[in-house]
Amino acid sequence: MPVARQVPNFRAMELGIYTFAETTRDPRTGHLVGARQRLRDLIEEIVLADQLGLDVFGVGEHHRPDYAVSAPAVVLAAAAERTTRIRLTSAVSVLSSDDPVRVFQQFATLDLLSGGRAEIMAGRGSFIESFPLFGQDLNDYDELFAEKLELLLKIRASEKVSWRGRLRAPIEDRGVYPRPVQDPLPVWIAVGGTPQSVVRAGSLGLPLALAIIGGAPERFAPLVDLYRESGHDAGHDPATLAVSVNTHGFIAERSQDAADEFWPSYAETMSRIGRERGWPPTTRQQYELLRTPRGALAVGSPQEVIDKILFQHEIFRHQRCLMQMSVGTMPHDKLMKSIELFGTVVAPAVRKATASSERARPTADARSGD
Repeated sequence: MPVARQVPNFRAMELGIYTFAETTRDPRTGHLVGARQRLRDLIEEIVLADQLGLDVFGVGEHHRPDYAVSAPAVVLAAAAERTTRIRLTSAVSVLSSDDPVRVFQQFATLDLLSGGRAEIMAGRGSFIESFPLFGQDLNDYDELFAEKLELLLKIRASEKVSWRGRLRAPIEDRGVYPRPVQDPLPVWIAVGGTPQSVVRAGSLGLPLALAIIGGAPERFAPLVDLYRESGHDAGHDPATLAVSVNTHGFIAERSQDAADEFWPSYAETMSRIGRERGWPPTTRQQYELLRTPRGALAVGSPQEVIDKILFQHEIFRHQRCLMQMSVGTMPHDKLMKSIELFGTVVAPAVRKATASSERARPTADARSGD
């Protein structure tokens, strides 16, 4: 029988990593990292994160030549067989262009293989290449996600499903198998800053994964407030309204080393994607501004990254922080070192500080005077 599990009201922050598994040229050497090598390296990175006691590892879904993973559940299943405790999630599953039945089946299978460690981070995706690939009409961008999320949650809630929508064939009293270990299988909603998406997550009582990769984090505080207000208004238990802040970051022993090692890949990737979207090239001045204490980038020494995470925790009171350490192709040994510092220095300090702050924080009843 499935075991009951809801997203907990964590006493200490969960910390983890996510990646898109880049297959671009290393701007330092000009060497092109192929998909086979990148996937082999990725499994080593997940295994190390597990050994160091990090809480979560996420793998993104893309259908482009510059990323190696189009099937996150397959990669995470390989990692499940070599890990014991780390939670394994997509980051994200592009639900709009996929079929919710298959997404559920894949992650239910992953959940069984991993002993109850699978999660789905569902989103509309930051790229659109999967829509024509799978025959979806971009004019239905918003409706596709809404319909398919509704179906995914129906499948999660019940073994037998009846459902009818406009953009997918109906289902009439059909069973969806296998069923996962966790009941319910965790589904997070990934958003990039759209109020409507935040309201949807809160109204459904689903945990929120908020991407903050630029600007000042304080600008996103109203979105988190809106999410919690929407969840409260819909009658959901606050314990289910968890927030994850997903950000770019990299750690080295010395601050300047971290900045210099991360910059070439970051600049190449952000400028390349910027050209696709009509943005100007990324400059070192902008990069250094984002590295300052109130900027979005968690790139620096262990203490600088600790301070940045705790600064954001004061703003959001979030339960989870996921860091993307490979924005563009990074040397594998540098990534492994960054993961090591995250697991051995940053994570223990952040957990201790956030657990203490949550214990010291007044309860909701005390704050309201009830």
